Formats: sequence, structure tokens, C-alpha cells
Amino acid sequence: MPTVLEEFVTALHPKALGQIKGTAKLVITDHGSVMLTPDGASAGDGEADVTLKASESVFRAILDGSQNPITAVMSGKLKVDGNQMRALKVSEILTS
Repeated sequence: MPTVLEEFVTALHPKALGQIKGTAKLVITDHGSVMLTPDGASAGDGEADVTLKASESVFRAILDGSQNPITAVMSGKLKVDGNQMRALKVSEILTS
């Protein structure tokens, strides 16, 4: 059975590959973090231009389209730290 991080890496790798400039980090509460780079997605905890932090359920809802990332930020479910424009690009990748 894959871990939560492995599931997210598998889902996000093809979405992020060649689609993102710089680095973004998704911090999944109680599970760790996934780094998104031009090379795709990988589990890890490095420096990033933007960090998005939320629970596993919020990230899953964003990925399946049932949660709008902008609404998640405004309601406090999703925290963004760093480059806001990069965060918008990451949200486009997550919802693609």
C-alpha cells in the first residue's frame, strides 16, 4: 500500500513535469512534503519559492476538483507562504 506522500508524488509528477518554474513545496499536515520542480514531483523537504500547507483531505479535494484552491486559501484551509504568483501557477497545476 503506497504512503500518502507516494500517492501524491504519483499523481503530481506528470502534472508538474515541465510545467513549473522554480520550486514549490506542498506540506501535507502529519505526512511530510512533496517538492514540485521542472523535473516533476518528489518527496522531500527543501527550499522552495512558494510553500502551500494543508491537510491531506484539502489537497485531495483540490486535486479531484471539489475544492477551489483560492477559496481554500480565503477560508484558511490552505496556507500559502512565499511567491503568490507562483502559488497561483501551482494551483493551476493541481487542478489540471
